[in-house]
Amino acid sequence: MVRVPNVTRADAVAALRNPLSFIAARWTPTPRTVQRAALSALVMSVIIVVTGGAVRLTGSGLGCPTWPKCTDNSLTATSAMGFHGAIEFGNRMLTYVLCAAVGWAIIAARSEKPFRRALTRLGWAQFWIVMGNAVLGGIVVLVGLNPYTVAAHFLLSSALIAVATLMWHRSREGDGSPRPLVGKPVQQLVWFLVLASVLLIAVGTVVTGAGPHAGDSKEVDRIPIDWETVAKLHAVLAWIVVTLTFALWFILKAVDAPKGPLSRTRELFVVLLAQGVIGYVQYFTHLPEALVGLHMLGSALIWIWVLRVLFSLRERPVTVADLPGPSAEVTVGTRA
Repeated sequence: MVRVPNVTRADAVAALRNPLSFIAARWTPTPRTVQRAALSALVMSVIIVVTGGAVRLTGSGLGCPTWPKCTDNSLTATSAMGFHGAIEFGNRMLTYVLCAAVGWAIIAARSEKPFRRALTRLGWAQFWIVMGNAVLGGIVVLVGLNPYTVAAHFLLSSALIAVATLMWHRSREGDGSPRPLVGKPVQQLVWFLVLASVLLIAVGTVVTGAGPHAGDSKEVDRIPIDWETVAKLHAVLAWIVVTLTFALWFILKAVDAPKGPLSRTRELFVVLLAQGVIGYVQYFTHLPEALVGLHMLGSALIWIWVLRVLFSLRERPVTVADLPGPSAEVTVGTRA
């Protein structure tokens, strides 16, 4: 059995003052552990978007009619609140799971040797976005599912996905100076793709705010525009994103680009086609809840893959400082 070291009073005080430094001094995760921690935070950021959509699609947005408590007299949902209360309160509880995943990512990044400040900051950025979105989610409930606050809630979730994707990508590369893998014109085309994707997501929130799924069975204010007209604009933007993706793939093939950008672009194209099929089917079948939920998942996946295409355009090599030094035992053995 491994002997458990004695924890002195000084150790306890140090752990209370700066628990992250205390853990980092006693634990060195492998690079794969850091990557898995970053990936878990990304997966949970997608899950919280999908479950948030389930709250809206089941009409459970006001299942807990107040915040931060579920009711004026209860912190949790009660049996009298039924199905809607359970759905809304369950989604609130998933926020704690998301916090745990982000916390693990922060601890793993902080404990990695050598210390990677940029990676740790990306973890903390996720934490503060989660906290901000939790407060905004409470405001959404307090204002009766105002569609503009619901749209802001989703956009902030998209920002969380962006930061989580960046952290996951950075955990799998070094800290050397970035080296471009493609020329300037290709980089500019990808930035146009990113901009079109941002507009696509933003217009999608307007479709949601004006559409029939208000988030609650009661009368809820909607954005006062024709949702079908906005949905057609959303479809036009989707075709622009598809066209830019196909053009990017064609150019990358023509210039014999490295495998990374080509693979990420091809994967994005497949995700876009699947999302397009779901989008048109849900439109012509009058927005069934299950397909709308799949469409929300597809939106998150498209955003992730657009960012992966962007990040694949350069590489960061592992520097000498990134490499772990030889252990004391190896050094002694070598000198002997």
